[in-house]
Amino acid sequence: MANCGLGDWDELMRLGIISDTHGYLDPRVLDLFAGVDRILHAGDIGFPSLILELEGVAPVTAVLGNTDHGLDFPLTEVVVVEGMKVLVHHIVDVSDPERSIGERFRRSRPDLVVFGHSHQRFHEERSGVIFLNPGYAGKPRFNQPRSVVTAVVQAGRPPAVIYHPL
Repeated sequence: MANCGLGDWDELMRLGIISDTHGYLDPRVLDLFAGVDRILHAGDIGFPSLILELEGVAPVTAVLGNTDHGLDFPLTEVVVVEGMKVLVHHIVDVSDPERSIGERFRRSRPDLVVFGHSHQRFHEERSGVIFLNPGYAGKPRFNQPRSVVTAVVQAGRPPAVIYHPL
């Protein structure tokens, strides 16, 4: 990866962002995420073994999706990446995140919200918060576009986001 004008490489972190795998990990994801420092999975995981496979690449922060019945993951996680507070939650209404995420959104005051559920890519800033949905990464079906995200996070800057079609 070229420097892209991001400054000192020691002060940035590479993220792999994925959602809605529904029990299927496309083998290309492991190559796309090679070299990331952390992986965020925004729910609808399918099988815990999928998270173990991702952990072979980098540490994983994962949350429950609406189809993850019986799995032992939290509904919401907050991690700090290079000074940026990242909230991970499966279902987010970007027009009213406090309603869809609840008190955790209000208390954490995130800089970035990573979510899934809709199977649609989304990357937009609203009221000073960046909302990011990597899209759908599960098995191909209904000609639905599939994707994951890699992002470079550097303190004091918005993340540099790249969508990767699967």
